[in-house]
Amino acid sequence: MTLRLATRRSPLALIQARYVQSRLEALGLESELVLLDTKGDRDVATDLATLGGQGVFAVEIQRALFNGDADVAVHSAKDLPSITPEGLALVSVPERRDPADVLVGRSLAGLGPGATVATGSPRRRALLLERRPDLHVVPLRGNMATRLSAAGKNGVDAVVAAMAALERLDEGALTSERLDLTWFVPQVGQGALALEARVDDDTTRDALLLINNESAFRAVQAERAFLGELGAGCSIPAGAHAEVDGDTLTLRGVMLAPDGTKSVRTELSGNDPLQLGRQVARTLRDEMGGGALLGWDA
Repeated sequence: MTLRLATRRSPLALIQARYVQSRLEALGLESELVLLDTKGDRDVATDLATLGGQGVFAVEIQRALFNGDADVAVHSAKDLPSITPEGLALVSVPERRDPADVLVGRSLAGLGPGATVATGSPRRRALLLERRPDLHVVPLRGNMATRLSAAGKNGVDAVVAAMAALERLDEGALTSERLDLTWFVPQVGQGALALEARVDDDTTRDALLLINNESAFRAVQAERAFLGELGAGCSIPAGAHAEVDGDTLTLRGVMLAPDGTKSVRTELSGNDPLQLGRQVARTLRDEMGGGALLGWDA
């Protein structure tokens, strides 16, 4: 059996897919890549919130499974919509990389008053402005190479990126500062890969379970349940990060106003990842009066 792995064509996506290939190969399982373009890859000018938020990097990959053109969808977990389409299942989350965000170009303390920081993420923008309202935060799109190269050019002093992406690209040396997870709460699923398969494809699902990391899977489950309860995509400034200690999960969540002027945080623990994720989301929503104080409808 040769498993067909559907993936985006970007350099980072290919590194991630080849990592999955190597894990399967170590188990004696053959695979090949099915390279696809997504809406998010084709349009690098429009900001993600306007483009449609979560799903713009995932829908075409999922469609390849539905059409029988691939057996496995390889995603960055943070790119997945909170609801898995009927007929597909999130089967496997391999060992997770560092979920933190980092600054490239300058550290937070090294950014002078009114310095310019580039990011395409509403969450990152709001978190930066929460701590440093003096910063000028500008939008940024493109693949990782394009975004990383923006630091120090055209008036941009720093960019925000995912530590995991830099690690996978072997560019960790570019990091100016790793941002504290208790303040700069990551995007749901950041640092993790998510492998989907068709629910009726038992052979593929059994193969993917062999490379599943149970702790990472449960953590991603809790974070995705948080996002699903909010009914939110990446256009709303919110983040969640789960840590696992034995059977216990601890989930930290944040919701912010887009300009960072209001924010709420909570941290809860439990054993059921789905229940915990929903509970954290409800707690934050209640603390913010159903989201009205943030200027959006929850």
